[in-house]
This record gives sequence, structure tokens and C-alpha cells, in this order.
Amino acid sequence: MSPEEPVSPGRKLLLAAGGACLLLALSISAPVARGQPASTTRIDSLLAEMTVEEKLGQLAQYTGQWATTGPEASADQEALIRDGAVGSFLNIYGAEETCRLQRMAVEESRLGIPLLFAYDVVHGFRTVFPMPLAMASSWNPSMARRAARVGAMEASAAGVHWTFAPMLDVTREPRWGRIMESFGEDPYLSSVMARAGVEGFQGDDLSDPRTLLSTAKHYVAYGAPQAGRDYNTVDLSRRTLREVFLPPFRAAADAGAASVMAAFNEVNGIPMHAHDRLINGVLRDEWGWNGLLVSDYTGVRELIQHGIAASKAEAGVKALRAGVDVDMVSGIYGDVLPEVARDGRLDEETVDRAVRRVLRAKHRAGLFEDPYRYCKPDREDANTLTDEHRRSARRVARESIVLLKNEGDLLPLSKDAGTIAVIGSLAVDRRSVLGEWAGAGRAEDAVTILESIRRGAGPDAEVRYAKGAGVTSTSKAGFDEAAALAREAEVAVLVLGESYDMSGEAASRTSIDLPGVQRALAKKVYQTGTPTVAVLTNGRPLAVSWLDDNVPAILETWHLGTEMGNAVADVLFGDYNPAGSLPVTFPRNVGQVPIYYNHKNTGRPPAEKDYTSRYLNTPWTPLYPFGHGLSYTTFAYDDLRVSTERVEASGEVGVSVDVTNTGERAGDEIVQFYVRDSVASVTRPVKELRGFRRIHLEPGEVETVTITLGPEDLAFYNRNGEYVVEPGYFKVFAGGSSRDVIEASFRVVGEPHRAGVARGGKAE
Repeated sequence: MSPEEPVSPGRKLLLAAGGACLLLALSISAPVARGQPASTTRIDSLLAEMTVEEKLGQLAQYTGQWATTGPEASADQEALIRDGAVGSFLNIYGAEETCRLQRMAVEESRLGIPLLFAYDVVHGFRTVFPMPLAMASSWNPSMARRAARVGAMEASAAGVHWTFAPMLDVTREPRWGRIMESFGEDPYLSSVMARAGVEGFQGDDLSDPRTLLSTAKHYVAYGAPQAGRDYNTVDLSRRTLREVFLPPFRAAADAGAASVMAAFNEVNGIPMHAHDRLINGVLRDEWGWNGLLVSDYTGVRELIQHGIAASKAEAGVKALRAGVDVDMVSGIYGDVLPEVARDGRLDEETVDRAVRRVLRAKHRAGLFEDPYRYCKPDREDANTLTDEHRRSARRVARESIVLLKNEGDLLPLSKDAGTIAVIGSLAVDRRSVLGEWAGAGRAEDAVTILESIRRGAGPDAEVRYAKGAGVTSTSKAGFDEAAALAREAEVAVLVLGESYDMSGEAASRTSIDLPGVQRALAKKVYQTGTPTVAVLTNGRPLAVSWLDDNVPAILETWHLGTEMGNAVADVLFGDYNPAGSLPVTFPRNVGQVPIYYNHKNTGRPPAEKDYTSRYLNTPWTPLYPFGHGLSYTTFAYDDLRVSTERVEASGEVGVSVDVTNTGERAGDEIVQFYVRDSVASVTRPVKELRGFRRIHLEPGEVETVTITLGPEDLAFYNRNGEYVVEPGYFKVFAGGSSRDVIEASFRVVGEPHRAGVARGGKAE
């Protein structure tokens, strides 16, 4: 190469590696066929050149800091980069800054190994989509896939390679703040959404610079903390772990998730960051997954607080041996473990195994081939908050809205309704519409509910606003103004719920009622006699029995992201017919928690009589069941039938139902299928979701919806821990919610059939 010949990014990487590693770097940068890991020989050759500090540096992840111009690395962190003592960064994005640091790693460190940049792209990057619990309300995996795809396009254009999503914690705990990040209470629906999220982030080929390495988190059972308190102890049976909490992670692993994050919690006495049995045993050995296992934020160091490690060194050794490859922020792997390894207290094979996984992830992201493939500021500008992305966000937001109640067909509102009173501080809260974990979203980009109602109303309508009360305020000073406004209006729209920071990490609540004096505000407006619509915007299921008893129309809108206001107005005025269904049960009050549809029957099933599993002071049934969601039209279910009344345990049975739009408007319906094993060797839930289909029907139109049930849909873990289909009688249900169903039955015959292991649901 002549001195005048331009040096490509790929060749700069080779030169930076030094003469001893030139041929090695050439072999690593060679293309590898899609789906194939980097050659073990190539990785081993690079490992042979690395010092113990460089190896453990690859396992160290540090977090950036916020400066006036955006996130950046500190001077001390830049020194670590030059020393080859850091493998990845959290919370640094922006094409210019990530490219600057990447050049430092590639051109100024001894081996020139590129960095990974990671960020929490949970429900969008700059264009914010509905929070995951809301997205699950769409029951539309293609929408979840699209949201992840847009997030990947925007974040990767900003120099990010790796996201810590999707979050797959099945949860039955509305007090827990991170329920907003989950896909709800059901393992089947969560599994379908898990696959969609992984596919959306990772695309068809991770070397495509418009993709992100996805992370299935938090492994495992983080959604079952005692008392609903974040980070708290998890103590559950092996059966519940296998049947409820593990399936979404299996679905993500089967979909090719590049990484998994360990959970903060312990499971049955062992913190997950040291749980060799569940990480190396189940995840890697049993399932055959061999991706990158990352700790949660300081999760390795927290083994000391858990009480199973006396020092940072002991915590680091236990975590690494358990299969935690990357230490997020603790600094233990990079700062403490080199000396431990040199002393012989940490075997080289354990270290090398983790380093191989880190290098393989960088290879899959195409960084050895071209470390600067994500360093294109013009691409960042062209792919951020585009009109197309906003249209996608609006569509997903509309599909995520759930119509809980619509007495007297108060909704949709007429655009020429006269005076519309909009009441509640959340109607103008531009930040809260984004929800928690809003990526790089900005409040100034968001559309509020009030401004969209004003735009959506007709020219003869007047939209007026009163605050009423703040979200957590105890003052009723604004009540009279709100009531006066409501009296003068033809309809009142009450926007109630939680601000964005009342859910998310470390945001557990002992009450799930409306915060502050919002219920009293609702009563004040209701007493005016003006027809009232309640619009709920919140990050968890709320106990809103008073609203259900008194207010004629209720919309659950969650936190819907950048386009929330437009989506809500679309539904309020009937430009979009809502079809969302709840992915989680709404209790009447917090005393019913945990309450979920797929419960066991008990020996004395709940009933309104003495000595049954019920309460003295409130019905045992939920306020709104799992799968509930109304429409501006109506649907009827008829002729549920099975393809055969007898099926071998290893066979399949088709299930069909006729669904008719019996109303006067076109609309979507989420057709849900449930199964029950009537008599088994161990107790089984009263219903288990085993399929669903979102369909569109014109008025009077009939569609036959069919699913196929196979062995994995009928199997369970028997007394010996075997995943089997047992002969016996089964019921199958179909309907518009877990409560409103019709049923049929069939019989499984023959010998018990081994069905392998519980896998995630099939997207219908």
C-alpha cells in the first residue's frame, strides 16, 4: 500500500491490531455466512494474543455520563479504551460520539477490538411507541415487531449496537412498577410478543447496520417479587417457574435472541447473578442457547448485599462461573478479577468462554468487518423521528387502546358536540404521554390529549380545559372551576391516572387506586350530570370500581408514546374503532392481588356461598378480566367445533369458531382460544390461552377462525417433572375475553406422550 493510498476503516482495524495480529485480524474480518457463529479457531487465535487484563476488559461494561452536548465517556474511561480494558458502554449514543470512541478503540488500543454501545431501547428510541404493557393490549405481534424495527433503525443510526429489550417478565403483580415494561400476566401472549420483539430488533441479519442485538430480560421470575416491591425476594415452585415464567425466555431463545440479562432477584434462595442451575443448566445446556449473558446494573456487586459473597472478588468469581459474561457497571470484572485470575482463583477456561461470547457478538454485529458501519451522522439525521415513524407510532397506539366500558354508546363523540370539557392535568402533560423508559424521546416531540382533541373536534365545537387537580395533589382548589366547566359542556372528558414516574423501576405502590384526589375530582364532575368519559393514562392496572359503577364510558389508554394524543382523539371521535384487549387482569381493589385468569380451581371453587374461596366484603371476580375489550360494534361467537372428538396424545386437533360482526360499524375483534385439561395427574389451571387471532369484519360479515392444537399446547409437567400429554378429557373455549366464551370438548387417547419442553406461544 502506497502512502497516498486511502485507508479504509476495515484496514485501519487491521493496522491497529499490530503486526503480530495482522493475519488473525484478516481472518476475523472475513465474512461469515448468516446464522453461523464466528469460527472458534479465529476467536481462539485472538484469545491467545490477549492478556488477562484485556480479556476481562472485554467483559466489563461501563456507563457514560451526560454532558451539555449529550452522553459521552469520561477521561478515565477513554484511558480504559486505549488500554483495551473495556468491551462495551451503556448510555452513550449519537453517531459522532460513538464513532469518536470507536476510532479510539480500533486505532489506539493494542489489539484494536471494537466496542459495543448499548442502550435501553424498550419501546422506541426518539420516536416513542406505547409502553410494552400497552403494546400487548393490541394482541398484534406485527405491531410489536414494527415498533422494535423502528426503534432499531433509529438507535442504530445513533451508533447503538445493543438494546436491553424485550422485557419478558410475566407478572401478576400490579403493585410492581415494572409491570409497565412487561407483556402482562400470560406466558403464551408474552411468548408471542417475545418472538416479535426479537425479530423486530434483530431483523434477518445482525450484520445489517439497521439492527440491534436484542436482550431477553430479566432472567428469571423478576415479575414475582414478594409484596410487589421491586428487587424483592422471589420464592416459587419449580412447576410455576417452568410453566409460567420460563416460556417467554424459551421463545426468545428459539427466536435467536443475541443476549439475555440476569434479573436482580433471587429465586428460591439463589440470586440470579449466581444461579448456575438456571443460567448454565437450563438456559445454555438444556435449551442450547449460547448467546451473551449480561448482568443488570451493578447486579454482580449486589451479590454482596444478597449475602452470598463476602467481597467483590468472590462476587465476581461466582457470577462469572454461573455464566454471567458481562459485568454492567460494577467494575468488578475489569478492576478486581485480573488479580484473582493471576492468583489462580479463577480458571482461564471460565474467562475465555465468556470472552468468546463477547467477541462472537461483536462479529455478529459486523464490527470486525467494519467497525465504523454505525458511524454515519447523515444516516442519523435521516432516520430519526421521521413522518413514517410517527405514523407507525400512531397506528400502534390506536391498536393499544382498550374500551373498558361504553354504556349507552356515549362513545364515539360527535365532532360537533358543542362544548367539550377536558379536565385533568394529564391532558396537558407532554412528558407523561411518553411513559417511563422512553429511550431518547423528548417531551417537545409528543402530542398531548388536549391539543389533539382540539384539532379533532369539528368547527362548531368548542374545547375548553380545566386542570381540576394535579396527579398526586391533595388540594381540591381547582374542583369548582372544573365542575363549572363541566356544567356548561355537552360532554366532559376526564383524563385521570398516573404520571410517567409513578411506574417503572423502583416505582412500586401499596395502593393501585387513582392517586391524590382524582377520584374525588371525578365525583365532583359526575355530580354535575354532564355525560362523562374517563380516559385512563397509567402504567399499571388501576382499581377503578367507582368509575365503573358511575361513569358511562371508560377508555384505558396507558402511556402511548409520542403520538398518544392523536391516537386518543382518533378513538374518542370514532376515526378509529378500538379493539384492544387487556393483557392483564384489573382487580376491584388491591386486596385481591394477585388475581389472574389462569388460576387453579381449588377444592372449594369460588362461589357466592359460604365456605368457598371468596371474600366477605367484595366479589372474588375481577373488575375487568384478562382479554376484556369492547368495540363500537358487537361480535357474536357461534358453532365452536373440533376436527375430531378423539385424538392421540401425539396428534393434533383443529378448533374452529364462527365470528359475526352483529353491529353497524366495521371493526377488529381479538378472537381468543383457551384450553383446560379437565382431569390430570396434577392440578391444572381453569383456562390457559393457547391461540388468538386479530380479525377485521365488516357489518354482518362472518369469518371462521381456526387454530391447531398440538402436543405442546396440551402438555404439562407431571409429577416426575416430565413434559407430557396425558390421555383424558379436554375443554376448549373461544370468545372475546377469558370470561366471555363458548366451549366444546374432545378426548385424548392412547399412551402419555413426551412433548419435550414448554416453548413459547405461536404467533397467530
